Amino acid sequence: MQPSCKNPAIDKFIFDETGIDRVATIREDKCVSCKTSIHKVENAFRDDLSLQEYAISGLCQICQDAILN
Repeated sequence: MQPSCKNPAIDKFIFDETGIDRVATIREDKCVSCKTSIHKVENAFRDDLSLQEYAISGLCQICQDAILN
């Protein structure tokens, strides 16, 4: 999947704070939080909006839901 474009300073900040390369992780189709491959989860995303959120944040559906609750 193609990650959304962010200011390079934002991606650097995310990497400096977490050690996670958001862009590389999304390109590998993995969740930046739980590291699960999005291809291993049946019906990985509830809807197009959740898939768009994955491209922005790198969070799988389960991790997106966990943040909301």
